[in-house]
Amino acid sequence: MKAIADIYLDPRKKSTGKCSVKIKVTYNRKRKYISTGVDLSPENFEKVIFAQRRTKEERAILTKLEAFKAKANKIIDSLDVFTFAKFEEGYFESRDINNDVSYAFDKKIQELKENGNIGTAVTYECAKNSIMDFNPKLTFAEITPTLLRNYEKSMLSKGRSTTTVSMYLRSLRAIYNAQNIDKTLYPFGRGKDKYNIPTPRNTKKALTLDEVAKIYNYEPETNSEAMARDYWMFLYLCNGMNVKDFCLLKQENINNNILTYERSKTSSTNTDKKEIRIALKPESKEIIRKWGVNSLSQNAFIFPHITENMTPETQRKVYQQLTKTINKYIQRIAEKLEIPHHITTYSARHSFATVLKRSGANIAMISDLLGHSDLKVTQNYLDSFEDEQIQAQTDVLTMGFKKAN
Repeated sequence: MKAIADIYLDPRKKSTGKCSVKIKVTYNRKRKYISTGVDLSPENFEKVIFAQRRTKEERAILTKLEAFKAKANKIIDSLDVFTFAKFEEGYFESRDINNDVSYAFDKKIQELKENGNIGTAVTYECAKNSIMDFNPKLTFAEITPTLLRNYEKSMLSKGRSTTTVSMYLRSLRAIYNAQNIDKTLYPFGRGKDKYNIPTPRNTKKALTLDEVAKIYNYEPETNSEAMARDYWMFLYLCNGMNVKDFCLLKQENINNNILTYERSKTSSTNTDKKEIRIALKPESKEIIRKWGVNSLSQNAFIFPHITENMTPETQRKVYQQLTKTINKYIQRIAEKLEIPHHITTYSARHSFATVLKRSGANIAMISDLLGHSDLKVTQNYLDSFEDEQIQAQTDVLTMGFKKAN
């Protein structure tokens, strides 16, 4: 059964003697009434709707009412599955819910916030603002390779980085992919008549094992340095964990010498959801003993930074501030140790993966430990081999030369 929208006169009279003209939506024997803002007496309503000859004013009223009816039926036709809630959402939204890019962004942002993914929601919001600044009334029908190339040129001309352009356009692509659009019109991809989202040059962030050892053996001069060093080492030893997941760890995540958790980045999705298993080293356990909270409750957070009653927004502020603190003091430590790199919490993740690769670990295993679903993503984390290792491994090419001479 299909929903039907029609013009309807509410029989209840107002103090003026007139009645409200509404749009009546009927579906499965249930009805919903939408106000049009038009009031008419029963007699005038009959003339406006049914008379063969109408005055100029009556024609204008009829045109207005027919527009309300047409809008309602358009919303009905656009819904794959009709519900009154979806109908009202579309009807009262001034934008075209099927073609308006800003509307689709807003829906995604709202969904992310409701799921507690505040950081990702902020990324989508920044992408939306940038794209709407480029084209305030952008529709999905207008998203073509040419438009995407023009957006990229516009962003770069304003001094925005390739990384920013890539991040915003990947958000737009995700929004586009969620729409039911003819695949022949798909603008993204490689090859002729497609737009390939630029890939930012990967700046290597990994430390050598020797540099990591220097940080571990560094004697802190302040409590802040001690915390930053220990937290950075914990992230490194725990498969390159990020600060948000670090804060969310609970006692229940530890079973003997194994720590298991799901990355918050993918925990709300079905496709990338994956449990990460970490072998807790004595050094990791010592950091928990030193900085963790003693609790018999399995539901208690291990580290004392967030609480259950915090809103997702407040928790995000905690993650951000803790990240800034760690980055500030770990960089100070690196400078004192004369380590020639800009070190952040993200360096811990790259260093974890690269040190394993340099030791001969299989990339598939590294990918699994990082929680990646694609080996290509893992490859981006991996630094180049150390010069000394390259020299040692390639000595075999000249091993017989001295004997020959």
